[in-house]
Amino acid sequence: MLSSTLNNNPEALTETPAGISTSQTIEHVNELVADDMVAVNQLIEKRLQSEVVLVNQISRYIIHSGGKRLRPVLVLLSARAFGYAGGQHFNLAAIVEFIHTATLLHDDVVDASDRRRGRETANALWGNEAAVLVGDFLYSRAFQMMVDTRRMRVMEILAHATNVIAEGEVLQLLNCNDPDTTEQRYLDVIHCKTAKLFEAAAQLGAVLCNATPEQEQAMARYGMHLGTAFQLVDDVLDYSASSETMGKNVGDDLAEGKPTLPLIHAMRWGTKVQSTLIRKAIETGGRDNITEVMAAIESTDAIAYTACKAREEADLAIAQLQNIPASHYADALKTLADFSVNRTY
Repeated sequence: MLSSTLNNNPEALTETPAGISTSQTIEHVNELVADDMVAVNQLIEKRLQSEVVLVNQISRYIIHSGGKRLRPVLVLLSARAFGYAGGQHFNLAAIVEFIHTATLLHDDVVDASDRRRGRETANALWGNEAAVLVGDFLYSRAFQMMVDTRRMRVMEILAHATNVIAEGEVLQLLNCNDPDTTEQRYLDVIHCKTAKLFEAAAQLGAVLCNATPEQEQAMARYGMHLGTAFQLVDDVLDYSASSETMGKNVGDDLAEGKPTLPLIHAMRWGTKVQSTLIRKAIETGGRDNITEVMAAIESTDAIAYTACKAREEADLAIAQLQNIPASHYADALKTLADFSVNRTY
């Protein structure tokens, strides 16, 4: 059993032995909170219930469509790292997953996506109107559940996070089809749109345990850097992983006119012909010149550059863990940061 392994080997989650894959390492993390995740999933099922049949159909479809569930796992690990022994972390983990799922429903409508995690998107099956409204249902259900915590600090963190995420969506919309988007502008989008919910998830565990302000801020910074690393690796995989592995089409970001970091770097360091090609591809969207764009990305080492930035963010996340008590859960948080940059899916 994992528990006995950890007791006998405290370093089990801080080092990856030779021959052990990243996927096996993240499985160790998942096993550490397996019982907690059972409770979270049961709560998700219970709180998804609605008298409106279409709400049940769509919300269950998207919730059960796969995914890594990193954000709820992050809530659970953070709470356990500070010695939490109550039950509110289940509620907060489910809330974070509902918020994340709502953003996915809205994202797919905005991006006109028809595929996610290897399956048809909800908007492709039920239409944009239904997808948006069920996303609204999940948001509002999340806020109902926040009230159940009876903690104003929890509501403050999550209300602020959802507002910043919405701002990030608008910032991304402004950057779409704009080849003059700078690296900093793109990082601003990542921090708002993706990393903010990671930040909230990590911070909430410390709040539940009445951790010191310094510890709470350390966990918030850990989550922000972790989320940034995670998104940067998604940028890498969009141009380096297969459609089957990613569960979406290679070059989807380019097709949507999104100037992600590999494209920004390739435009900066590519030849004039390459930069002009990428600018046009971002301005018009689509995959007409995907082969030439991929060649430009490869020749400018844009993938390696983006991966290096992701590693820097993961290391910054890990550095924050010096401020929390040593435990198997703290070790698992380090492993989660390493997984975020070593994953291939």
